[in-house]
Amino acid sequence: MNKTLTTLFALAVASVTALSHAQEAKGDVEAGKQKIAMCIGCHGIVGYQASFPEIHKVPMISGQSAKYIAAALVAYQKGERKHPTMRGIAESLSEKDIADVSAYYEQHGKTETELPAKPGREPSVQVAELLKKGACVSCHGDNFAKPIDPSYPKIAGQHADYLFVALKSYKVEKNANVGRGNAIMGGVAKQFTNAELKALSNYISGLDGDLHTVPQSRFR
Repeated sequence: MNKTLTTLFALAVASVTALSHAQEAKGDVEAGKQKIAMCIGCHGIVGYQASFPEIHKVPMISGQSAKYIAAALVAYQKGERKHPTMRGIAESLSEKDIADVSAYYEQHGKTETELPAKPGREPSVQVAELLKKGACVSCHGDNFAKPIDPSYPKIAGQHADYLFVALKSYKVEKNANVGRGNAIMGGVAKQFTNAELKALSNYISGLDGDLHTVPQSRFR
């Protein structure tokens, strides 16, 4: 492992111990069910697309780790993630709200299907080299669906266009409305061209994973 990847891995391990109170709080699934009105208008519609900063499908969050969802929402609250809509939503939530919503989505649409330890589809030679360069499995797991810590996202099967936009956002600097400030992912993403990030996104999106969009109605 080269010096850059060693440093990134050390940062990743250190960040595991830096969870917020919201991530550590025990969420209530039933309480969370009553707090998702601001979520389902985008994340509860199959194929729904956002238009900022470019057109892309909103991420699938049903089946995602509760600790990761909480970490993402706290990052929006702190301004480490700068998407204006998500920041506005996150800032309206208390620590308990975040814990409850995160717990709800972790179990939402969950199946008993056991994912394989390794991806069922082998990457191309080019993508294999990119994955190695980014040391992606060191955080996201060998099948990209079982991260080394639940505060890191499951990414197998996630929408390719969302992954691409998210990865590019880690390269953005000095923009009030776009960008993500995670030092680990920033160091990884900045190693790659946008074309390389798109190749990675396309491969990872084609893998089997736990993530789903479960249709939800506001009128229940």
